[in-house]
Amino acid sequence: MSQVLFYAVARPSIILRSSRLLATVAPGSAPTRHDWTRDEIRQIYDSPLLDLVYQASTVHRQHHDPGKIQLCTLMNIKTGGCSEDCSYCSQSSRYSTPTKASPLLEVGPVLEAARKAKANGSTRFCMGAAWRDVGGRKRGFARILEMVREVRAMGMEVCTTLGMLTPEQARQLKEAGLTAYNHNLDTSREFYPQVITTRSYDDRLGTIQAARDAGISVCSGGILGLGESDRDRIGLIYEVARMPEHPESFPVNALVPIPGTPLEGNERVPHDTLVRTIATARVVLPETIIRLAAGRNTLSETEQMMCFMAGANAVFTGEQMLTTPCSPWDVDKAMMDKWGLRGMESFEQKGVARKAGVTVPDDMVSGDARRGVVGP
Repeated sequence: MSQVLFYAVARPSIILRSSRLLATVAPGSAPTRHDWTRDEIRQIYDSPLLDLVYQASTVHRQHHDPGKIQLCTLMNIKTGGCSEDCSYCSQSSRYSTPTKASPLLEVGPVLEAARKAKANGSTRFCMGAAWRDVGGRKRGFARILEMVREVRAMGMEVCTTLGMLTPEQARQLKEAGLTAYNHNLDTSREFYPQVITTRSYDDRLGTIQAARDAGISVCSGGILGLGESDRDRIGLIYEVARMPEHPESFPVNALVPIPGTPLEGNERVPHDTLVRTIATARVVLPETIIRLAAGRNTLSETEQMMCFMAGANAVFTGEQMLTTPCSPWDVDKAMMDKWGLRGMESFEQKGVARKAGVTVPDDMVSGDARRGVVGP
């Protein structure tokens, strides 16, 4: 990493020739940027890895409590039968995979799973339905709205991923108490058509905007290992970095190749690529929660710690993700105890709390700004 790049982060008085800071340095010293260029992000991404991790760790400590990890649990409430052709997904009806289609679950089993997740320390409960969109599913959508209301009444953050949304559907989810909507961009705009053809990039951005306009926090990230290049990983971060509001959370998934899908033969994404992507996202999206998502179970404990050092501060934990393995609660509890980590409380992220209309004590808000910490 060049000295100019490093000191632009380490010292707020150092500014690039373009008169832009590469990252917010001290809380309140400069606004979070939304005018990043691809070249600026590429320079960060291409930095020597240890320098990049140090840079990202520094930014992380200026905006988050480095000892806290958000614990999230994901449940598949409607499995398989999706009409999309996402080439990584076992739930597509276009591929012959081990995943079999099933109807939308009733409310009771979902609430039981949410209570179990809460008892095990998860503070965000996420529900996924394998649909292209919600349109035409009035009874099913009404059932999901009930699930949202009931999980929210437990004091948990509640997230859904249901495919494409209209503004009216987003409004109803917000009124039911939805905290966040997950809709990943997956990869760069340029590489996207090689992964999915049944839904455009702009369709995805439209759903994100519908959720945002309704006052719902946005969860949007990508998948590594699709066959993309470094340029595409940079392009993904560029897309979310240019949004008028950065996503409140940015999931980083490592592809789990599923037999029967077009990407079944893809190799596991290298760990250094995962760390480099997380660290770059942390520098560019300083206030966003970065979630280590699918594929985490393939990482060793020390590999996971490297991801946390690079700026990741959320995980999925529990019995499984949508259709892929997850790290169990007891394993994660032991790991966190060993490394001195603890779970976030619900609505600890101030931006999420504000949008949800939740007031939290100052001593619970995530970030070191309240403690006057400006560096490692």
